[in-house]
Amino acid sequence: MAAAEEGKGHPRLSPPRELGAGVEGRKEEEEEEQEGAELNGMRIASPIPDVEITKEGIQIQEEETEEQDSVKENNLLEKHVSIQRTLADLEKLADVKDSCLISTVSQNADHQMTAVKKSCPLCPEEKFRACYGHKLHRHLQNLHWKVSVEFEGYRMCICHLPCRPVKPNSVGDQVSTKMGAHYHCIICSAMITRRTDMIGHIKRHVNKGETESRFVPAPAPKSTYEVLKEAETDIQVLPNYSTPQKTDSYFNPKMKLNRQLIVCALAVLAEERKPLECLDAFGATGIMGLQWAKHLGNSVKVTINDYSENSVTMIRENCHLNKMKAVVNIKEDDCDEAMEEGEENLPTIEVTNMDANVIMHLRAFDFIHLDPFGSSVNYLDAAFRNVRNLGIVSVTSTDISSLYSKAQHVAQRHYGCNIVRTEYYRELAARMVVAAVARAAARCNKGIEVLFAVALEHFVLVEVRVLRGPCPADDTVKKIRYLIHCQWCEERVFKKEGNMVEENPYRLLPCDCHSRMTGKTAIELGPLWSGSLFNTGFLRRMLFEAVQYGLEDIQTLLKTLICEAECTIFKQFSIHGPSSQNKQEECGVIIKTPDVATDYFIVHEKRKSNEISQNGAKRQKLESNAEHPAFYYNIHRHSIKGMNMPKLNKFLHYLSQAGYRVSRTHFDPMGVRTNASLAQFKSVLVKYSMPTYTGGQNEGSLQTSEDSQIGVEGDFAEESI
Repeated sequence: MAAAEEGKGHPRLSPPRELGAGVEGRKEEEEEEQEGAELNGMRIASPIPDVEITKEGIQIQEEETEEQDSVKENNLLEKHVSIQRTLADLEKLADVKDSCLISTVSQNADHQMTAVKKSCPLCPEEKFRACYGHKLHRHLQNLHWKVSVEFEGYRMCICHLPCRPVKPNSVGDQVSTKMGAHYHCIICSAMITRRTDMIGHIKRHVNKGETESRFVPAPAPKSTYEVLKEAETDIQVLPNYSTPQKTDSYFNPKMKLNRQLIVCALAVLAEERKPLECLDAFGATGIMGLQWAKHLGNSVKVTINDYSENSVTMIRENCHLNKMKAVVNIKEDDCDEAMEEGEENLPTIEVTNMDANVIMHLRAFDFIHLDPFGSSVNYLDAAFRNVRNLGIVSVTSTDISSLYSKAQHVAQRHYGCNIVRTEYYRELAARMVVAAVARAAARCNKGIEVLFAVALEHFVLVEVRVLRGPCPADDTVKKIRYLIHCQWCEERVFKKEGNMVEENPYRLLPCDCHSRMTGKTAIELGPLWSGSLFNTGFLRRMLFEAVQYGLEDIQTLLKTLICEAECTIFKQFSIHGPSSQNKQEECGVIIKTPDVATDYFIVHEKRKSNEISQNGAKRQKLESNAEHPAFYYNIHRHSIKGMNMPKLNKFLHYLSQAGYRVSRTHFDPMGVRTNASLAQFKSVLVKYSMPTYTGGQNEGSLQTSEDSQIGVEGDFAEESI
């Protein structure tokens, strides 16, 4: 490029004193010049004849040189250093620049530090001095890479070098016109100052059909793609797929349970109505949408969306890898484009590249899944804006630090909830997310019914069914209440419904810590969801679908959720046996489970008066039976000092014998969900605990003949955890 730019003002001619040189010397010089020009992608003029150069000859050669420059500009040009594919390629330029610098300097001791410090390849020395590698990486990432403009896999980074050509003034001296930060166009090599102008400049090229770059494309870095398989779905990911900060195709294998739970929930909804329009608003690699299409087939119309262009490219490649057709717009493709041969029978997945809020405002869906990085509160309003009646909204929250009370100020900022670290912090997180979902639904005149809420180590998953209308919205808002929590014994109770101020809120707590302790002993947490977190009928149908599709990983978890929803000890499940008891009612929709031949639905607020009178008592009975106690106690946290507490499964049986409802919980491996108060819980624990000095004697001496019936329950409990 430098040689070519010099040729514009000064023709490449040999001095007159060299005209008399030998023929062999001239031939060697011409061959070297031609080889150098060919390496730079230039065309070389024919050898200069051994004749006298007149003024007319010089003028002719100048015209030929200008023609060569115009041909060179129309042909491929060299790519500017500010245009790179990855941040690693940009960092390699600093290594190359420093290696050239070290090779030119002497071997003095003063220059030994240049091998350690590196200079920025896109900034002059007076703007950014040479520094160590970690500082240079931060400088390149924050100043150049984050404000770059992306086009066809390349990033046009901002450049601070004096790239404008030097122009002579009227006197003849060369004056450099100083230019600030700018971008180099990947198509026409133009220099644009502002980023917004650069984006508009690229769009004008695209509108004109000029999308091919004119520089010599550097070979793309050969990334070793890894092909992973999950639930009969293949996806290819980059080697650094587990670090979302360094890759555009983030994939977390630890979310496998999350994906399988969502597949089962969607399969249950697909049994109610077909076809379903489903949206995975944050596709990443697209594995969740691919699993929907592979397991449910024509029952669903899958749309996978992602804001990142690189992720959209990865989603399309994964669609082809799983022998599915990925289209940008299904309606346009069906009308305007003819399907290729062999694609008629392939499942079709719509892939979109836009903001999640935009696509949820534009279109209506039956099933929406939100799984953003961190909190999902910014997308809840858009999700409930167009979701169809009796549809399902699935929310996965991964901001564990705020939900699990490690960053309480962030929870206050995102969810508007005051929380502290408690023994039941995971259920507290689930109820906090459900409360945010309920408020977003109520703002759109919609109510919700919680189908299930799961809080594990890496995520909180909430599935709710949408009930359209102001009456369900009002009923939903009434279930959002504050929680009174004792800081000494960790007893807890929801405040009563209503706006009247309690004269003594401490009387609501079952404990007597306030009377025994001086000062304030309780705090107010919330607002939180105070209703049920599980729907037994929906969970049973999910278990049926998990068995049908062979999803063995979540079957044990679903059985635990069913027992937790009913607040009972584990019992044998009859999945395939048809009976009238399998009929369940969900949010006003009476549904028979899949082992009954004919399913039927009675839609909310559209039943006849006689049906209301017949089913009213039954619905009330089902709701009273399905309502589980709020929160749980950790048996280790309340163990008696100097006493050996009984095994957890035996302790559940003792509580059940005492007349309390009891079950294990998936929130805590050692947690016990019961309607007993903490004092009653501890009294049973003390009764069946043995002193530590009894030696070989244990709590088995206190067992009754009924203790032998716990075998199946104990096996499941050990297996479920």
